Amino acid sequence: MIYFDHNATTPIDDRVLDALLPFLTTFYGNPSSLYRHGRMARSAIDAAREQVAALVGVHSSQVIFTSGGTEANNLALATLAPHARLAISAIEHPSITEPALRLKNQGHELAFINVDANGCITEDAINKIIKGKPALVSIMLANNETGVIQDLAPHARQLRANGIIVHSDAVQALGKISISFNTLGVQLMSLSSHKIYGPKGCGALVFEKGVEIKPLFWGGGQEQELRAGTENVAAIVGFGKAAELAQAELAERSKRLLALRKLLEDGLTTIPGLTIFAQQTNRLPNTVQFGMPKIDGEMLLMKLDQKGIAVSSGSACASGGSIPSPVLLAMGIAPDFAKSAIRISLGPTNTPTEILEFIKLLKVLVCQA
Repeated sequence: MIYFDHNATTPIDDRVLDALLPFLTTFYGNPSSLYRHGRMARSAIDAAREQVAALVGVHSSQVIFTSGGTEANNLALATLAPHARLAISAIEHPSITEPALRLKNQGHELAFINVDANGCITEDAINKIIKGKPALVSIMLANNETGVIQDLAPHARQLRANGIIVHSDAVQALGKISISFNTLGVQLMSLSSHKIYGPKGCGALVFEKGVEIKPLFWGGGQEQELRAGTENVAAIVGFGKAAELAQAELAERSKRLLALRKLLEDGLTTIPGLTIFAQQTNRLPNTVQFGMPKIDGEMLLMKLDQKGIAVSSGSACASGGSIPSPVLLAMGIAPDFAKSAIRISLGPTNTPTEILEFIKLLKVLVCQA
């Protein structure tokens, strides 16, 4: 199989697997226990917290481990005071959009930050949102579908100057571009392990000291009493190792992925009528989303799957329906054209040969459509 869906999930790195396996077998102690096995598990969690913190440039005490990016996003939005106003970008992941709509149903005022045709938030859009005086704003750092990277730091400065808490879903950006929590100037940031070749079922919320976190779960003193429940030690250890590798190999990975993306886009532009969304915009080095007139994206996806090529028609957490991508609609893409969208998200094991094979097959399938 040719796997072109690394934004949905990544295969676990062999080095990560080697690091976490002992904590599924030999070192199985509860990290809250005081005896040796428990202390070893606690020490492993502490080390992993340092590794994750280092990847985004914060102190380890600013990292709360969660079950994944979705929980981290929900935990971030839960910081809202009763009936406080919330604003989110129009291109957020469902794990932000859906809890935000739920908060709206509970009495919170909700506003959406518009994006331009390239999927970018403008200064004018930020100024408009500030006038509504939200208590919290959530803007994703890099979009999971288009790969567009937001110029987040100036927006965060402007929002914070007006007393607004800023959260960013950095799940897709992590491990693909350099991230500094402090440079971005946000107060809350969501991360996930399985997007950086770590195990599923583990993520983190990074927070600035002084921001009040309201737990979603109760019943234990774990994670600074902010996330109750016995820690998933093996997954946390894996996340830590994946973070360490991502930091060490970031430049090399990015360079290789950019070369593969160029090869892919060069091939795609030879197909008549094909549009690469936000092609001239600053994007993740591994992500390309495109559309073609009169093509059903999900049907094309299934035909590619039958040929052994795995791609996506959008967010894995919002797939399975015929509704066009809200991200593309927010960018002003016509609904019928948005339904044709296919996303390619590359990884370090992909090769130029795979890309050339994909382009050749795509041309055949498009001609048959």
